[in-house]
Parts: sequence; C-alpha cells; structure tokens
Amino acid sequence: MLITRLPSSASVLLCAALLAPAALAQPLTRDNGAPVGDNQHSQTAGATGPTLLQDVQLIQKLQRFDRERLPERVVHARGTGAHGEFTAFEDLSALTLAPLFTPGQKTPVFVRFSSVIHGLHSPETLRDPRGFATRFYSSTGNWDLVGNNFPTFFIRDAIKFPDMVHAFKPDPRNNLANDARRFDLLSHMPEATRTLTLLYSNEGTPRSYRHMDGNSVHAYKFVNAQGEATYVKFRWQSLQGRENLTPKAVEQIQAKHFSHMTQDLVSAIGRGDYPKWDLYIQTLRPEQLTQFEFDPLDATKIWPEVPERRVGQMVLNRNVGNFFQETEQVALAPSNLIPGIEPSEDRLLQGRLFSYADTQMYRVGANAAALPINQPRAAVNNGNQDGALNPGRTRGMVNYEPSRLQPRTTTVSARYSQLPLSGTTQQQGMAKQQNFKQAGDLYRSYSKGEQRDLVNSFGQSLVDADDDSKHIILSFLYKADAEYGAGVAKVAKGDLKRVKALAANLED
Repeated sequence: MLITRLPSSASVLLCAALLAPAALAQPLTRDNGAPVGDNQHSQTAGATGPTLLQDVQLIQKLQRFDRERLPERVVHARGTGAHGEFTAFEDLSALTLAPLFTPGQKTPVFVRFSSVIHGLHSPETLRDPRGFATRFYSSTGNWDLVGNNFPTFFIRDAIKFPDMVHAFKPDPRNNLANDARRFDLLSHMPEATRTLTLLYSNEGTPRSYRHMDGNSVHAYKFVNAQGEATYVKFRWQSLQGRENLTPKAVEQIQAKHFSHMTQDLVSAIGRGDYPKWDLYIQTLRPEQLTQFEFDPLDATKIWPEVPERRVGQMVLNRNVGNFFQETEQVALAPSNLIPGIEPSEDRLLQGRLFSYADTQMYRVGANAAALPINQPRAAVNNGNQDGALNPGRTRGMVNYEPSRLQPRTTTVSARYSQLPLSGTTQQQGMAKQQNFKQAGDLYRSYSKGEQRDLVNSFGQSLVDADDDSKHIILSFLYKADAEYGAGVAKVAKGDLKRVKALAANLED
C-alpha cells in the first residue's frame, strides 16, 4: 500500500473539509428571531427533576405543532394543486368586459383538483365527484371558476346542500360508510337521477385528474360594455382524453396505491408532460331561457344542443412548492368574480356565493386573501381591517368611504347588470323540472360495457337501502330508461312489478 504523507497544514485542511457540512450552517431561531441554545434537550430541574415551563423553545415547538392543521374542508378535503397559464384564443369583448378573454392574453392560473365527499386522507380510488377549481389571477382581480368533473349536480337549491353532504358522509354513530342514508334522502329528490347515474358510472372513478373534463355546473353571466347580459356555461376539455377506471381496475389500484391521482399529476408535471385543457363555452340570451322544457338555470341539467365555442387553453406547468401553503391554504370561492362575469339566478349557485367564502374565512381566517396563494395580481384598496394574522401595513387614518381626505372612487363599468323582476317572494320548486329525461339520455350514451358497470355499481350500492327508498330510487331509474331501471332492480334485488307501478305515477 502506498502511503503519502501530507504536510501538517494540509492534513488539517483536508480533515476540516471532510468534516464540514455541505452548506454553510445558519443559526436556528425561534419565531421571534431569537437564537436557540439547545434543540435536543428540554430544560429540567436537575438531572432527574421535571421539565420546566420556562423552556420557551420546547413550549413554542409544541404549540406550533399542535396548530399545524387547519380545520379540514367539509367537502373537497382531499385534493392536489398545480400552477399554470391560460391563453385566450377568441375576442369575447362583445360578450364580456373581462380582459382575460383577449386573443393572445396569458393569465396565470392555479388549479385545485379534489374529491368531494371523502376526507383528507381517503384513497383517491373512492367513487366520488371530483372538484375542478380554477383561479385566474387576472389583471382586474381573481376569478375563481369552482366546478366539478360532472356537468350537473345532485340538487338544485342550496337549502338542501347541508342535507345532501350529511347524507353522503359516514354514519355519525360509527363513522362508517352507509349508502342507505344517501338513498333515504335522495328518494325524495328525483332531480338527482342524472347525477347519480354519473356517480355510479365509471365516470365516478376517473383514471387521473389529467384524464377528466371540468365543468362550471352553473350558468354564469357575461356582461359587456353596454351592460348586456348573456348566460354562459364553461367546460374544460382534457386534451389527454377522458378516461375512467372500471370497478376491477379500481380494486387493483386501491390494493397498491393510496394517491394514484395525485401521483399521476405531480409526476407528469415533474417530467415536463404538462397537461392541457381547452376551455369551451355555451351561451344563451336571456330571452332563450324560456324556450326549453326545463329551467336552464337548474344545476341538475345540461344544455343539450346548445353549441360550444373554444375560447382558450390552459396548461399546468409547475407543481406547488409547499402543499400546505398553496394547496391547503388556497381559498377558492365562486364569489370571487371580476367585472364582466356575474352570477346567474341559479338557486344552488346563489347559496354557494355565500357558503364557500364563509367556509374559507372560517378555515383560513379573515385575512386569508392576504396569503401569497390568494393574493390577487391587481392592487387591493379598501377599508377592510384587523382580524387575526393581518399582515397589512396600513398607516393612514381613513378606513371608511366616502372620504375627501383619502378618496376612493368606484368603477361605473363594474356595476352589476340590471335584472328585470316581477311577482312576489315565494318558496316553491321550479316550474319546469324534467327530472328523468337527461338521465335516460346519459344512460343510452354509454357503451354496453359502461352500462353493465353502471348497473352493477349502482345496484350493489342500492341493495342495502331501506325497502321504500330502494324502490323509489329504482322507479326514478326506470322512468329514465326501462332497461336501466330493470337492470339495477335485478342487482339490487328489487321488485320490478312494484318499480313499474311507482314509475307510472312519475311525471318528467
């Protein structure tokens, strides 16, 4: 063996290099910036005495650890997010003031995908609608298009939203899934038939977030410079193709993967295979709303035969840098609107305008909008103040409006459009409901294999419902399509004669 003796000074330098850390160490501090003297041992009263309350490093670490989690979202708890960019293709200035729809205009976006009912650590294979919420950081403020992969929803009135979510959630007695509860409720809601068909089809188990479409579900309003309103629905079409999992594939994936949808999205973006979606819109003039056999502002309905226009494309090209700070703290809400885009009179949307913003304020706090992920690119200038964790640096004395000392002007073009109203206040259902036709159309649009999976999945879930609820739900399906209803009745062990009798009394 050849041994080379280094000079003593060189030996010292070599040893120092080998022992030195890879990067220059920075002082460990507490949240107030003060350096930490010992982060390995708590202060104790002597070698065998109890721990001292005066050990502020110990206390602070435990306090912060105890508060690391926000309250879990009641719905859309399980999710993943990514950053990207939206590029407009068409000039929509004839329809809307929103400048993001100017050809070539590029707008930063953040998208949060999610499951709806299941909890924060649920497997992503579970049957569920999927949230598809997009934030546009536009030059005139944040616009949140908060939708789902399904184009319709189970209910049409926001007053039923807490009931629907409670019925879909686990049994409050034992925290176990109990499908009988959802059918007990939905047997009173024939308007849910189409969306239940979507849920129990293979569309209820998408292959990945990249391989599903997104929908606004609700109609909104575009408003142009003349104050003219046009009703609009939005749809994100996946350029990766729309693909779903069969029940057998779900079982195979769930046996191996807990987060297959998140893993797919993060990995694709990480390797540069950026997912893309084209944005399509459907539009109706106000006078066209009365020309349908159903109410077009009913969230349980699609707009069949209304042409679509491709107006832009979104690409997701950057994963989040910190899941909690971005994906968990993002406070998406349909009330985040910009001039040129307004809510319609959709009864479910009207309730969501309040509920989503309110739940984000509860979860994240009154100053959630000041967090980096929620900050608009447009300047914020108002008199809102105080509240927990307010990072503002307001120094002026004027926190009100109007004021001559610090005037703030309003923008006339940002005023809401005018809606003619007549009649009296009421609490009644919609006049034109058409609860079953679109469900039948959807069933018949599936291939034979997809129909078979739907019938089996629906029937297996329905089999344990109480006898009355089971047969009422089956009558809804039979009214939508006789083959559909009969097939599910067979799997669910229903009485087909009874189903037919119930269906005969239903009106579409």
